[in-house]
Amino acid sequence: MYGRIQRVTHAEGAGESGLAQVLEMGAVIGAGDILVTLALANSLFFSVQPTEARSKVALYLLITMVPFTLLAPLIGPLLDRLRGGRRFAMAVTALIRALLCLVMAKTISGGGLALYPAAFGCLAASKAYGVSRAAVIPRVLPPGTTLVRANSRISLTALASTIIATPIGLGLGAIGPAWSLGFAALVFFVGTWLAIRLPKIVDSNEGELKAQLRKRDRGADAELAESMPDRRLRSVGPSVVLALRANATLRAFSGFLSLFIAFLVRRQPLGGLKDLTAVGVFAAAVFVGSAIGSVLGKLLRTRAPETIITASLALASVTSIIAAFFYGLPMVLILGAVTGMAPSLAKLSLDALLQRDTLERVRTSAFARSETLLQLAWVLGGALGLALPSNGVLGLSLGAVGLSIMALLTTKALYDLRWQPAASQVAS
Repeated sequence: MYGRIQRVTHAEGAGESGLAQVLEMGAVIGAGDILVTLALANSLFFSVQPTEARSKVALYLLITMVPFTLLAPLIGPLLDRLRGGRRFAMAVTALIRALLCLVMAKTISGGGLALYPAAFGCLAASKAYGVSRAAVIPRVLPPGTTLVRANSRISLTALASTIIATPIGLGLGAIGPAWSLGFAALVFFVGTWLAIRLPKIVDSNEGELKAQLRKRDRGADAELAESMPDRRLRSVGPSVVLALRANATLRAFSGFLSLFIAFLVRRQPLGGLKDLTAVGVFAAAVFVGSAIGSVLGKLLRTRAPETIITASLALASVTSIIAAFFYGLPMVLILGAVTGMAPSLAKLSLDALLQRDTLERVRTSAFARSETLLQLAWVLGGALGLALPSNGVLGLSLGAVGLSIMALLTTKALYDLRWQPAASQVAS
């Protein structure tokens, strides 16, 4: 079985470039994340009253993301100055999660004082890992492979590991959450070892510059841009800025809908389903949608990424409007599938634009900074979903309004980007 897995991960030059090692590490750490999520959801979320759970989730958002937001601009430069910076960062985040899982396994049955700080620390380490891994991927691309294809393979590998790990986590959780957390610690120890074994190329920052996530033109002459990398030439361009705004909107809506539905079903059964069953069915719909988005992104590759992103945002907007008018289990599940598919497809199109419109010297920095922005957007959306009352029609209506406004703004930006310059040239 391991040999078959390696044949898949090492295909298309991934073994020689180092992408295969990143795929295997991501699959293992992704399995550990789902094991922790299942253990905490069953013990910390569904075992307490909704009002108490709401305050604890709000505390998680505050404790994990405030330090993360303040330190995010410093993480990249700090790691670049460390010997073996990126491998070290990912190994440390996996090791921290392994140790904290052991702490949680020991304290979760009695609800000890150390349980909640350990859970918060584990989730914060997961965010830091996501940013570090984002900076690694451009360094391990096989010849002729695009960021879209590489990230599509990473997404599909993570989905496969989730499918394998979920029944294991549920089975161990039936014995006791400590068993699931103990097994997660073992998985994260393996992930630590895999992070250390990544090729040394991922630590190289030779020639890299800090990207500016703004749309000012980087200069018409590519050779001049490579030889004179001043601050103006580090901008990512208008297409990437358009894509970042749309992706941040979709990621924020994903966070909003996830937490909103999770608390809604605690108070109002959805289609006769309640608590863990309803959340599980909704999560399955999101999972299926995400898989479809990854497959579509791989098939579409780099074809008209701005249009794909705009269409994804418009689809999510229309679906949310319909779900608000015809609120019920079927429409919520359809919305969940679209909420999984649209961000996945839009993110792969963003990767295509980062590869197409950014200089190689700033691409790694732009990739890591975009990942930081998207993670923060998810948390802000989740905070909004947490603050709203448990009213399905109200919540979906507000979400539909926000998506619709951003869809219109994105469509206008796409029109200005595509047709306004051509119209100006014709007029002149």
